[in-house]
Amino acid sequence: MRYTITALIVTLGICVGGAAWALEFTADRITKIDGRTGKDNIYYRDNMWRIEHHTMGPVNVSIVRKDKQVVWMLLSRMKRFKTLSYSAEQDLWVTEKLDGEVSREEIGQEAREGHPTTLYEVVTKHGERTEVYYQWLATDLHFPMKLAKKDGSWIVEYQHVKFRAVTDYLFQLPLNFQPLEEFNKEPGPEPKEQGM
Repeated sequence: MRYTITALIVTLGICVGGAAWALEFTADRITKIDGRTGKDNIYYRDNMWRIEHHTMGPVNVSIVRKDKQVVWMLLSRMKRFKTLSYSAEQDLWVTEKLDGEVSREEIGQEAREGHPTTLYEVVTKHGERTEVYYQWLATDLHFPMKLAKKDGSWIVEYQHVKFRAVTDYLFQLPLNFQPLEEFNKEPGPEPKEQGM
């Protein structure tokens, strides 16, 4: 009996510990780029995420499947989708450390969305290009609640962040959607019957 309880505790510890490494969450994302503000709903799981856009335009949902190296742009009103190749530029900025980070300096403390955050000035370098950002990192969640370029031209902020399991359904193509490529095809000439 004692062995069974110990084995159960170890098994649960492994399962819970393994789950802790995966990043799964839902949130609202506010972006401000060159004076224009946008809002999206985000559903995220490590190598895939869904963005439900609140902007006027034909695409109202984007599904990024890093595991399949594709992005599906859903045009819900037409029940069509467009497939694009995945690019690292489409990654969301949801990790503590920034890509290409070379230095980090703590500036202060602040509460955001009810979470204690540490404000950092972060310098990144990609080739010859150097960028400087401000990052508000929630100390209780270990999650970047806000990231802004130092010059103010670009800001992304996460609100209503909830760490929870996200269903596979959100990362799949809807069954009744057709590829946009087929919709755009022009009809070819009618096949002629032999002998005519």
